[in-house]
Amino acid sequence: MLRGAAVAAAILCAYGAGIVSGSGSERHTAVAGGSVLDEAAAKIGGRAARPIGRAELDRAAIEGMLRGLGDRWARYYSAREYDDVEGRLTGHYSGVGLWLGGTDDGPADGEPAAGGPGVLVASVQPGSAAARAGVLPGDVITRVGNTSVAGWEAERVAVALRGGPDEPVELTVRRDRRTERFHLVRTPVPAGDVTVTDLPEHTRIIRIGAFTSGTGRQVRAAATGRTPSGRPDGGVLLDLRGNPGGLLNEAVETASAFLSGGPVVTYEPRGRPAQKRTVTRPGDAGTPLVVLVDAGTASAAEIVAGSLRDRDRAVIVGSRTYGKGSVQEPIQLTDGSVLELTVGRYRTPSGRNLDGVGIEPDVPVSADRPPKEAERRARTVLRGLRATLPGKD
Repeated sequence: MLRGAAVAAAILCAYGAGIVSGSGSERHTAVAGGSVLDEAAAKIGGRAARPIGRAELDRAAIEGMLRGLGDRWARYYSAREYDDVEGRLTGHYSGVGLWLGGTDDGPADGEPAAGGPGVLVASVQPGSAAARAGVLPGDVITRVGNTSVAGWEAERVAVALRGGPDEPVELTVRRDRRTERFHLVRTPVPAGDVTVTDLPEHTRIIRIGAFTSGTGRQVRAAATGRTPSGRPDGGVLLDLRGNPGGLLNEAVETASAFLSGGPVVTYEPRGRPAQKRTVTRPGDAGTPLVVLVDAGTASAAEIVAGSLRDRDRAVIVGSRTYGKGSVQEPIQLTDGSVLELTVGRYRTPSGRNLDGVGIEPDVPVSADRPPKEAERRARTVLRGLRATLPGKD
């Protein structure tokens, strides 16, 4: 259900989780006297050879209507599933610390050919149970416990991975055509997906796994020196690789941490005037900045990278980003379940629509290269930027 103000205001997630922009929910009442759908459900429930409940038929009907839209981002969540979405974005949940992406075809060695696609691990939260066990971005989840996830959406897998603190769960993944199994214990997942690492020459890596509640504040603190190790005068590497998105407000605040003012993103809702989001308050517009991206950089993460590049604030290093530029809004139904429908597009400050296109880096690094190669190139670019500063040789 739509409870938190931050979530109701704007959610922006890549892959299966959708993008939300708007200020509230819409409630719909049942059609008085029933409808042809009610009649069909009654006939199917009463006469089909396989017994089936009305709730299952309702879900199938709703998902069928969404497929009829041809909207690849449209989603239907039960009340529990949407609570999980909110919990992940606000940091109030117990789980294993994974952001999930789309699907990937092909069984692993030892998996049956009929296993079908699995669900991709888009990002692993640092310090989580999954991170400690060695689960990696790019792993493909094939089983949760003893249950195959073939044909499951990412949301359904996410629900299966949730649970009470200290409850165990077994995760099976495909990695480079090998099967890996992990025995995990669910824990309360701490809010925030920001990791800060200091480097030589007063430089700093700020890694953002996803744009959850508080991310922008943490990034601003790390960028402006409100940390024990002080200000990164030598430059910042902003690592958005594998970041599938998150809260739009947090993405705007993150970009604002590196801009003195002006536009960050424009949202174009269907049938309504365009809405411009600008810098929330002035940030550090002078420290050298390099942004690391890859094919897993999507949605809100692309807004940050696109705004910093369009504003000539950062050099982008890595491989082409995912390319998700559409916006979804939640519509709450009377039973607490939620529809998410695409209602508009967003554009970068220069007016570019990234949907299906993504961002081509200024300094390309092949996606086939190890992640450390992109980081090495980014540090080289950062040294070059630093050399151009006044007073530097």
